Amino acid sequence: MKKIAWLLSLVFTSGSLYAADLAQVYRDAQGNDPTFAAARATLEAGREREPQGLSGLLPNIALSGNSTWNENEIDSRTGTFSIKPRYNSNGYTLSLSQPLFRWQNWVAYEQSKIQVLQAEANFVQAQQDLVLRVAQAYFDLLYASENLAAVRANKTAIAQQLESAKKNFEVGTATITDTHEAQSRYDLAVAQELAAENDLEVRRRALQAIVGKVPEGLAPLKASVTLSAPQPAGMEKWVEAAEKDSTSVQIQQAAADIAAREVERQRAGHYPTVDLVAAKGRSNTFASTGAGILETDFQNAGVQLNLPLFQGGVVSSRTREAAANRSAALSGLEAARRTSALAARQYYLGVVSGLAQVKALEAALASSQLALESNRLGYEVGVRINIDVLNAEQQVYVTRRDLAKAKYDTLLAQLRLKAAVGALGEDDVQQVNALLDSSATVK
Repeated sequence: MKKIAWLLSLVFTSGSLYAADLAQVYRDAQGNDPTFAAARATLEAGREREPQGLSGLLPNIALSGNSTWNENEIDSRTGTFSIKPRYNSNGYTLSLSQPLFRWQNWVAYEQSKIQVLQAEANFVQAQQDLVLRVAQAYFDLLYASENLAAVRANKTAIAQQLESAKKNFEVGTATITDTHEAQSRYDLAVAQELAAENDLEVRRRALQAIVGKVPEGLAPLKASVTLSAPQPAGMEKWVEAAEKDSTSVQIQQAAADIAAREVERQRAGHYPTVDLVAAKGRSNTFASTGAGILETDFQNAGVQLNLPLFQGGVVSSRTREAAANRSAALSGLEAARRTSALAARQYYLGVVSGLAQVKALEAALASSQLALESNRLGYEVGVRINIDVLNAEQQVYVTRRDLAKAKYDTLLAQLRLKAAVGALGEDDVQQVNALLDSSATVK
C-alpha cells in the first residue's frame, strides 16, 4: 500500500501544477486547447471567402511581355531575291478587364458572405463546445475527488469498526462472524480506494488534455449552493428558441442558403457576359516588305460580349446537381431543427429532474446521518449489530457522493440547455464560477 501511494503521489505531482477555478481553467483552455485553436484558424480561413468572392467583381490587370531571337530565311518563288534576317522581336502588353455583367460572379459574392457567416457560426459552436468540455472535465474531476474522499472516509470508518469487532471478540461480547464481516468490508474498501485513485488520475489527465496543465487543486461548489430553475420556465419556449437560434441550425441554414444560390450560379452559365476591356502596349518585329524593323504602339478599349450557345450540356447537368444538393441541404436544416428541439427538451427536463434529485438527496442525506447516529447508539446498547452500523455508514457516504454528482449533472444540464439555444457564453461560465468556493481547494 505504501508503495502504491508513493507511486500515485509521483503521478499526481508530475507536470506543472496550479490551483484554479472554472473561469481560470476556461481561460487556460482558450489558449491551450488544440481543438479550439484549430477552430480559430478555420474561422480566419473562412473569413477570406468574402474578399475572394469580391474579386470576381473587381478589374483584372495583367502585364505581359516577350522577347524572341529570330533567324529566318526568305526566298521569292521567282528567285529574284533571298534574304536571311536576324533580329530580336519584343513587346509588352498591359491589359485590363472589368466585368460589367457576370451574374455568376455576383451570386458567388453573395455566397461568400454567407460562407463567412457560416464560418463564424462554426466558431461559436466551437466556443460553446469548449465551455461544455471544460465544465464536464472540471466537474468530473471534482466528482472523482469527492468519490475518493468518500471511499477513504468509508475505509477509515470500517477500519475502526474492524478494530472494535476484534476487541469485542477477544472479550467475548461479539462473535467471530462480526469480525469476518468487518474484515470483508475493509478489504472491499481497499479495492474501492485503488479504483477511485485510478479514476481520479484519469479525470485529472482528461482535464490536462484540454488546458495543457495538471491542476493542483480546483475550487469546489459552495456547501450551501442553491441551483436555479431554467428561465423562462416553459419548456416549449426553449424548444422554439432552439429551432431558430441553435448554432447547428444557423450553420445548416447557411448551408441551405449557399446551396440555393449555387443553383442560381450554375444556371447563370447560360447567361451572356459583358466586360469592359482595354489594352496598351508596344511591339517590334521584322517587316517582310523591306521596311526593316517595325515598332508599333497600340492603345485600345471596348466592350466585349460573350454569349454561350452550347457547352455540351454541362451547364444543365451542373444546375440539376446543385438543385439536388439544395434539397439535401434543406433536409439537413430540418434535421438540425428537430435535433435542436430534442436537445432543448432533453436538457430542460434534465435541469428540472436534477433540481428535484438534489432536493431529494439533501433530504436523504439528512435522514442517512440520523440513521447512522441511531445505529451507532443501538450498537452501543446491544440492539444493533456491527453490520447495521457499517451499512448505515456506507449509506451516508453513498448519499453524499450521489448528491454531489446530482449537483454537477444539473449544472452541466443548465449549460447544455443554453448551448441548445445558441446562448452559451463566457457569462454562463462566470455564473457557474460564482457558485464555487474559491477559499477551498479540492485536490
